[in-house]
Amino acid sequence: MILSLRRQGEAHAALAGMVTKTFFIYHWSAIIAVLQSLIGMVVFVYFWRALYATTATIAGLTLDVTLGYILLARIFQPLGSLSMAGEFAHQQREGGIALLLLRPLDIQLAYYAERLATVAVALGRQLPVALVALLFFHLRWPASPMVWAVFIVSALLGRSVLFCLDWMLGCLAFYTTSAWGLDFAVSGLVLFFGGLLVPLAMLPDWMRLIVQSTPFAQAIYVPISLLSGLTPLSEAPRLLLIQLLWLAGMLPLSRLVFAVAIRRITVQGG
Repeated sequence: MILSLRRQGEAHAALAGMVTKTFFIYHWSAIIAVLQSLIGMVVFVYFWRALYATTATIAGLTLDVTLGYILLARIFQPLGSLSMAGEFAHQQREGGIALLLLRPLDIQLAYYAERLATVAVALGRQLPVALVALLFFHLRWPASPMVWAVFIVSALLGRSVLFCLDWMLGCLAFYTTSAWGLDFAVSGLVLFFGGLLVPLAMLPDWMRLIVQSTPFAQAIYVPISLLSGLTPLSEAPRLLLIQLLWLAGMLPLSRLVFAVAIRRITVQGG
């Protein structure tokens, strides 16, 4: 059993290592992604400065607090990445899904390891964005190790919850011949419900309660609000428990959805 687990771990580590190799191969793509992140961050900073030009606070938040949150959200934006709809659509179109199912690995766990490595590489790619935020926009990083520890745990739990949702959304690709529309719609949901456009604390109470209860908020808003100080550290135990409950419900549900959806697969290529 121990040998089997070791082999499984080595296989998943190899899949994760392929992500890093891909990053170095397609370096121009990485450079373009960094430029997009930098431009997006600059636009957001000046947008919020313009909104605060005639007022000291919005929904009780000062400009410094809002910018601190927005800058961190732009830096850690890869936490909200979704890709399984496009991936499953591609594998179905090319006929590769059949080979994936024949692998001596749990397909969901294998994709989880690969996507987690992708997020880690994407976060490393955000280093220039973090430097610009620090040097030009005077971002103040948390000094407390406890804050960073809570953030890492929350980010990992939130990312796991979002992956389960991404997995279920990806299963919809088995019922269609094109997942482009689905990808586009989900990307929009991430921007708003994840808190990448506006801190969710600024929303009306009734809307904030709904939006904060979504998997998108668990992946981005919850860890970023804890890191930025928007949410006090005393709230961390409750928020982490909510994330654990989300994961406990989403994981078995995602596996059930895949087991049902895979029966409807239509391979278009080979």
